[in-house]
Amino acid sequence: MAFKHIPHSNPVPADKRAELLKNPGFGQAFTDHMVTIRYTHGQGWHDAEVKPRAPFLLDPAASVLHYAQEIFEGLKAYRAESGEIALFRPDANAERFNASANRLAMPELPPELFLQAVEELVRIDKDWVPSGEGSLYLRPFMFADEAFLGVRPANSYIFCVIACPVGPYFKGGAKPVKLFVSENYTRAAPGGTGAAKCGGNYAASLVAQAEAIAQGCDQVIFLDAAEHRWIEELGGMNIFFVFDDGTIVTPPLGGTILPGITRNSLIALAREQGLSVVERPYSLDEWRADAASGRLTEAFACGTAAVVASIGEVVAASGSFSIAGAAAGQVTTKLKTLLTGLQRGEPGDPAGWVRAVPGTLG
Repeated sequence: MAFKHIPHSNPVPADKRAELLKNPGFGQAFTDHMVTIRYTHGQGWHDAEVKPRAPFLLDPAASVLHYAQEIFEGLKAYRAESGEIALFRPDANAERFNASANRLAMPELPPELFLQAVEELVRIDKDWVPSGEGSLYLRPFMFADEAFLGVRPANSYIFCVIACPVGPYFKGGAKPVKLFVSENYTRAAPGGTGAAKCGGNYAASLVAQAEAIAQGCDQVIFLDAAEHRWIEELGGMNIFFVFDDGTIVTPPLGGTILPGITRNSLIALAREQGLSVVERPYSLDEWRADAASGRLTEAFACGTAAVVASIGEVVAASGSFSIAGAAAGQVTTKLKTLLTGLQRGEPGDPAGWVRAVPGTLG
């Protein structure tokens, strides 16, 4: 699809942009542009534009405001040593985006159009991609903008991509995180939207996240909705457990857990290293007992935003505990090093996960 380019009359000056890139934080500073594509029932996708980032004009009856038809993705652009900018597994994001769209009765976006939209934004805002350990976080999303009141799928939608330069996700940089187990709230239930990346899942998690912060923790971790026994995932990250025999365990996907692309990548990398990765249910009681016995040597969370974060302490009403090997985390460190190396274009990408963005060199 041909994209119409609308010039920005007042982009952020280069010196101010350079200052922002020194310490961008996470999700605080945004690039100059955005990409939008519209969808209308009977017409399909149309009016693709690259234009200055600006507010949307929405009718008060827009469907997204009342019935929450909204989905999103998260991926990053990295600056390689050559200066070229690359994306990590954007095709997997496109696939998951359409799975989310299907679950929320929204139109699917052709994967090649998803990739084209992301690359259009990266190209025009390439000067916003930090060097070193920083990256450009890309947020493709779609929402229903048809104005009506009535419970049915909307007939018109807006797809958009925005971007922000980012540093470490957790304040204080790389250190073991502290988790709070939510024993009163659940993130998802069988038959629900747990496997979709939609705003409603995150909205429902915020009260539990607020509890976690009040307990001095970095993140909340959810148990299953049926038995309140089995570990599922954090508010925005998947979780892994490493044992003294080298085995790695992670909760299985089954409709209540988001199929993380970082999760999938780490499983593949671990198996390439000869490590045994088992996807099986793992309970809070097992976690506590294995940490106490020393059988559990490491635990870590993962996601696009934070990449890989060691877990050091778990706070729960039924009994808190620490993980002895959290600081060292040899397996965690090795997997994180392998993953971040691939993301930044280091040699050794047999799966073809890294996608260079044409027109970003120089």
